[in-house]
Amino acid sequence: GSMAVLAISEKGGLFAAPDFYMKKLAAPPQAQGHVDINKSATENLKILSECLDRAIEELVVVVMKRDRHNELIKEIREAGARVRLISDGDVSAAISCAFAGTNIHALMGIGAAPEGVISAAAMRALGGHFQGQLIYDPEIVKTGLIGESKESNLERLKSMNINDPDKVYNADELASGNTVLFAACGITPGTLMEGVRFFHGGARTQSLVISNQSNTARFVDTIHMFEEPKYIQLK
Repeated sequence: GSMAVLAISEKGGLFAAPDFYMKKLAAPPQAQGHVDINKSATENLKILSECLDRAIEELVVVVMKRDRHNELIKEIREAGARVRLISDGDVSAAISCAFAGTNIHALMGIGAAPEGVISAAAMRALGGHFQGQLIYDPEIVKTGLIGESKESNLERLKSMNINDPDKVYNADELASGNTVLFAACGITPGTLMEGVRFFHGGARTQSLVISNQSNTARFVDTIHMFEEPKYIQLK
């Protein structure tokens, strides 16, 4: 379920995440403050099972399909939970944890840091659990997309006034503004929203707007007309 996303707040209201990776943990509101990113997947699944009053075998955890997650996937399955692998789009997966009926109970693993901030903006308003921890070591993510070395990345973080690179951030810290808004529009069909549906002369889209001020999540269905409407004059 790919989608176009936007998170906004007043100046300084969103964490200025570098283009690094982030270890993430998202869970439903019932698990807020109970699960913890520093605990093992097995421990968190046991806690989640108690918070949701569901057997571990009924829990579904979304993980991005990456080599760096092989051990995590193995641990989740050995604990008895089910794994739903995705190729991309962990923002949608994180937010889905906060909505009943999506059959997604947690997001675990490492993804892009800026997307983690966007997820946190939505989860703060929804009351869901979200934690993120910056990953600056290329050896952990098994990709060269975050610089040549751990040392150079640490220097970069320091230049951004991030003096505690291993800090675990919660949603309130990643999206700390007084007013935080999240908006998304579905591009391809997903758990939360339909994708763009074309028809003769137009298209139909579904969007989601979340606000921490009103504590609301609004789904908006829109018809887009590509052609000028034809008017008939009645005599």
